[in-house]
Amino acid sequence: MFNIISKIIRTSKNLVTVNDISREQAEILAIGKGIDSKVKKLFRGSLAVRQVDAGSDNSAEQELVALSNSFYDAERFGVHFVASPKHADMLMVTGPVTRNMAEALKRAYASTPTPRIVIAVGDEAINGGLFNGSYTVYDKVADIIPVDYVIPGNPPSPKVILAHLLKILEAIDNKSLDSR
Repeated sequence: MFNIISKIIRTSKNLVTVNDISREQAEILAIGKGIDSKVKKLFRGSLAVRQVDAGSDNSAEQELVALSNSFYDAERFGVHFVASPKHADMLMVTGPVTRNMAEALKRAYASTPTPRIVIAVGDEAINGGLFNGSYTVYDKVADIIPVDYVIPGNPPSPKVILAHLLKILEAIDNKSLDSR
């Protein structure tokens, strides 16, 4: 027991505690405040997002699901995931479009009210990723439906998704200002 106590005393002098979580939370909060102000301005306080898996390996979906957990909590910034494309302002499509999902993706796109925003999330959705050239997929989402924006990464982290979402909302706001 004395050996354990002496080891604790010796090693505790060399420990340095760094609070990375609070720095990460501060960065997310800063991004989120920007998202919140743009969502309030452009979507009257609530951005409804429908996530569509077009045949991916589920890595990007897991990152999108993480946006709803207590750490990222995208709901506090006005970003809500909805169950139907009929209620969505934005489609976030993940994965390369498999042959059996192409028609379902077209229907989801057609069901989304205009003006609709389509974002390809992850390298698989952007260019097919590691599935590019396979006979089972159409490669990129843009081959099936029009894509307005992309969020690169394999998969992009929730923080990266939020940062790109802010850039996308800023671009939409700039377009709306230019069209006036």
